[in-house]
Amino acid sequence: MKLLFICTHNACRSILCEVVTRKLAGDRIRVASAGSNPAVRVHSLTLEYLRDHGYDTLDLGSKSLDEVESFKPDVVITVCDSAAREACPAWLGDAVKVHWGLVDPTAVAGGNADRKAVFDTVIATIESRVMALLEQPFESFADDQLASLLNTLAGSD
Repeated sequence: MKLLFICTHNACRSILCEVVTRKLAGDRIRVASAGSNPAVRVHSLTLEYLRDHGYDTLDLGSKSLDEVESFKPDVVITVCDSAAREACPAWLGDAVKVHWGLVDPTAVAGGNADRKAVFDTVIATIESRVMALLEQPFESFADDQLASLLNTLAGSD
């Protein structure tokens, strides 16, 4: 299965999802992320907290949807509310489309402890959802079954 995570800026939430999924899923899922209005670079706190959680951050960069057009995902998961409301490009075609709303940890007011707590929570949420997905034989699911599973995972936190 090929899975694409989309967020507006592709600087935090979609990057977190891409990195976590890539590590946990191994060869079972090919994963990418992109933004409808990508940032110049991945947010520095995203990189810091991924490393703190033991994830590789080498070669991460914000990408536009145009840059992943050849990826041809089977599933598209939007992770921020603004991206969920945008029209997906026509080349996404028949991909299963779902929304996993995640809080933006880079937008949290407060000090370092507050931001760390939100990053920790968001990373744990993504890990939980991906692990629950991996417990299922999703490769044999019809599109509607897969969409139902992914939507259920979004609401199981």
